[in-house]
Parts: sequence; structure tokens; C-alpha cells
Amino acid sequence: MTKKHQTKLVYEGEYLAEVDIFPIAPPEGWSPYLSLEDAQKLDEVREALRQGDLTTATKLARVFQVIPVPV
Repeated sequence: MTKKHQTKLVYEGEYLAEVDIFPIAPPEGWSPYLSLEDAQKLDEVREALRQGDLTTATKLARVFQVIPVPV
């Protein structure tokens, strides 16, 4: 099995987080899947953003505030 870095985006409220994960691509040709740790990391970032806990979210991901563009 090979691991290659990817970035997943988590959007919650006015925040966007870039979360680094390492999908696992089995040699048998099956679709890549996430490790339990990566899935939990995505959930933890999403929940932290939902609760406004930027301290926790920024420990696990790069967090950005999304500002709507007035039209």
C-alpha cells in the first residue's frame, strides 16, 4: 500500500480549513481510502470549526476566514 499526501477542504460557517491527509491506495487497484486517524482528524477539525474553537482547529489544519465579496 502506498501513501501520498493530499489536502482536503473542510468548510464550516465562515471558516475554511486545509487538512493534510494521507489516503491509502491498496496495490490491488481498489479505490483509495482514509485511515481511521485521518477520518477522525477531519471530523475533529469540522467539529472545532462548528464550535468556534479555532485553537484546536489550527493545531490540526490551516484555517482561513471566508469573507463574502460584496456584489
